Order: sequence, then structure tokens, then C-alpha cells
Amino acid sequence: MALTSKQKEKISIEVIKTLVTRFESFPEDASNNRNAPFHESFLRAFSDKLNGKVSDTPFFISLSSWLQGLNTTLGQTFFENVAHHLSNGEKREYTSKRLGNLPIKQSQRNHIAQIIADLSNATSTPNLNSENTLLFAQYNDADINAMDFSADVFIEDATRVIAIELKSVKPNSGEMKGEKQKILEGKAALHNHFPGKQIHFYIGFPFDPTVNPTNEAVTSYDKPRFLGSIINMNKYFATNESLVANELWDLISDQQNTMEEILAIINTISTTAFLNKFQLLCDNTKRLVSEYRTQLYEWNLVSETELIDNNNTIIQKIANDRALTRIYNKTAFDSKGNYNVERYASLKELI
Repeated sequence: MALTSKQKEKISIEVIKTLVTRFESFPEDASNNRNAPFHESFLRAFSDKLNGKVSDTPFFISLSSWLQGLNTTLGQTFFENVAHHLSNGEKREYTSKRLGNLPIKQSQRNHIAQIIADLSNATSTPNLNSENTLLFAQYNDADINAMDFSADVFIEDATRVIAIELKSVKPNSGEMKGEKQKILEGKAALHNHFPGKQIHFYIGFPFDPTVNPTNEAVTSYDKPRFLGSIINMNKYFATNESLVANELWDLISDQQNTMEEILAIINTISTTAFLNKFQLLCDNTKRLVSEYRTQLYEWNLVSETELIDNNNTIIQKIANDRALTRIYNKTAFDSKGNYNVERYASLKELI
């Protein structure tokens, strides 16, 4: 079963937003590069390795900074938003500043401390079933506040709660111990807060960077190899506590081959003609030309296509209404690539 047209549209809009913001900051040349004397000095030691590959060192430094910005955008915004669109889930934060800390039992806290100690000392290995048995038992002792925890993707249905912490494919050294403790506390708290529901808390990685694209599919993954490349990952996490690449995206969407569909959407939109095509969709004078509608179809923008297909009806309903005329004359996208959902909702009522 493929993604729905609305899911494709939402993912397409995330791609458009990401590209617009990254085009704004792309280093076109070295003339406006920031001063980076230390970087340039250190790079001289690698001049033989860069020879023939990098002709402009200042531009290379700026491009490296730009790529780091893209990494940040993908990790902090794009992957999370796409996951929400696919799952109908949300980000959920149980902290003192947001929803408040959830209660856990002192016995649960004691078991968590022992689990962490045993894993740290290598006197035990991660075992999801045995850990859950300790966390999900019935305890009658005092309530205490669980530590702050959040889930980048939080999904609740009739029988289960799925929480996923999305991580960079290259987590910081020493990060896994803290993540494990947070997830254990989160599972204990969620078990108490959602009685009768199955509780699943995963750590998720959007892709497997150890895949060799020359002889492996970019959407494939080698879980033992990848998890083994992360410092202390196998020390604190069982294999079935993590989700990697297509495994992650398929669970989120409850469909197969989801990562392939996401990449297909990105590849369709992310071309050298992107800016020209985006500018076309921001030009209201072109709204009724065939190229405009063709572009909407290519980029999965079904909401705007619906408005175009019903343009005559909308114009008739607007008549001389000044407020609706102003809404109609707004552009479909703003300068940051955000689709004008409020405009669509207002015009949709006229159809």
C-alpha cells in the first residue's frame, strides 16, 4: 500500500521548505566568506590530499559549514516532521515545563538504577524482555517523579503507545548511557500513565551510514554492523530496542518500502530547476496556465490542485467580498517555503 496523496503532499512541503532555506544560505562564491584563518592554516597540512579535488579553500570551508547546517535541519526538523506526517503522531514532552513529570514507583526507580549499573559494569547484557518485566510489574510503594523525558515521535492508539527518540547516525561518545536511562524511566512512567496499553520505546536512526551504495541499496541496513559502529550502543541497548532505516520508516507509517517513497519525493523536487519551479508557484499571474498545474502535480500538491480545478466556483462565491478577495490573492507559498494552509482552508469552504 502506497502513501496517501495527503501524506505525499505534506512530505513534499517539508522538502520544499528545506530546499528554500538551504538555497538562501548556499555559498555562491568565496567573496563573502567569513574569516577563518585557523581553519585555512590547518587545512594546509592536507593540501596534497585536497589537490585536484578542492580548488577554493575558503569556499570549501563555507560549504562545509553549509553542509553542517543541512545536517542540523534534517536531524532537528525534517526527519521529525516527516515522521509525524506518516504516523499521525506528535512530539511529546513530559517535563516540568511542558506536560509535567509523570509519576513512577520507587521500586521502578530502584530497578532502573540496578539495570544501568549492571550494564555499565558489564555484569549483564541488554535484554528488553527481562527489563520490561521489572519495569511493568505491579508495585504498591511510594510515587516519585520520573526524570524529564520526551519522544520525538509519540503515537497512541487503542491498544499501545509507541515512543521513538530519533538520533543522529553518529551520536556523541558517551550518549548511550544517558539515553538508556531516559528510555527506561520513560517506559516505566508511560506504563503507569496508560494502564492496559502496550508500551514500546525505541531509539531510531533515519538511515544506515555504513551501507555501501555501490553494492547495497541505499535504503537497506545492516543492523549489527551499524549498531556496532556506535560507541557503547550494544552495551546499553538490545537490538530490538532500535529501529534503523526502512525498519524505522515502515513502523512509523505502518506500510512497506516507506523510505523508498520518501527518497523518491525528494529526488523529484530536489533538482537544479527547483528555484525556477518554486518561483512559478509563487507567481499568482501564472495560476491558471498549464505549467502551473503540471508543477503542482509533479510536486504532489493536491490541495492547491483542488483549488485550481475549482477556480471558477471559488471566484463566483467570492463575488465582491473584500476579505475573501484578499485571501484569494495571497500566494500559495511564503518566502520560506511554507504552504499557506489557512488560505487553502478558507477557499476550500467555497467549493
